[in-house]
Amino acid sequence: MNYKTALVSGGVQGIGKAIAQRLIKDGFFTVIADLNEETGKSVISELGKDKSSFIKCNVSDEEQVKNLYSKILETRKQIDAVINNAGVIRDNMIWNMSLEDFDQVIDVNLRGTWLMCREAAKIMREQKSGRIINISSRAWLGNNRGQSNYTASKAGIVGLTRVLALELGKYNVNVNAIAPGLIDTPLTQNLPQKVLQDLIEAQPTKKMGKPEDVANVCSFLLSKESEFITGQIIHIDGGRSIGSTIF
Repeated sequence: MNYKTALVSGGVQGIGKAIAQRLIKDGFFTVIADLNEETGKSVISELGKDKSSFIKCNVSDEEQVKNLYSKILETRKQIDAVINNAGVIRDNMIWNMSLEDFDQVIDVNLRGTWLMCREAAKIMREQKSGRIINISSRAWLGNNRGQSNYTASKAGIVGLTRVLALELGKYNVNVNAIAPGLIDTPLTQNLPQKVLQDLIEAQPTKKMGKPEDVANVCSFLLSKESEFITGQIIHIDGGRSIGSTIF
């Protein structure tokens, strides 16, 4: 029986799915929250209905987020871990970017993470235990042209993570963020081959990361071995955050 419960948003593919798979391996009953109900049900069949469940949720909608947590607590004793992975990208140079594209990225990536954290904080504060992991991005450093909206949202997540670590520390709740770089996901697989190769060449390690690389760090941050780590931003980017090897 899985006694601990984890909630993963945006968990039906890519990094989110890899995190869900790892948490199940670690003994968590894992709830996946996502908008893609059809794929979500398929993922649950793959992961095992005795080890996981799916709840449709738009993380940028306050009432849906509240209902998400309420539904989980109808069947689970408590919520031990929340991994905020849901996010969208709408890239463009700022002079071509619509307000709609700016708002959508901020709503899902930052507002959604804030709403998920707020409900988690209420529950974990009462439990006097819990772990929150927010998935940011190397882009928060601000060195990706065409991503003013995405960068703002991911930098906001970094700030949010640090403040929540201060607010929740005395309640035995740790809050950290992971900032992935170039990871082999459906999103990167759809990039033009030349663009993808140029991105790989800019990596000090000359390769992409795997979703499992992110999942492994999540596993560590939810373990007893990391109980003195909070408020930190962990880059999983093959060294790209310290510079490019293209001169």
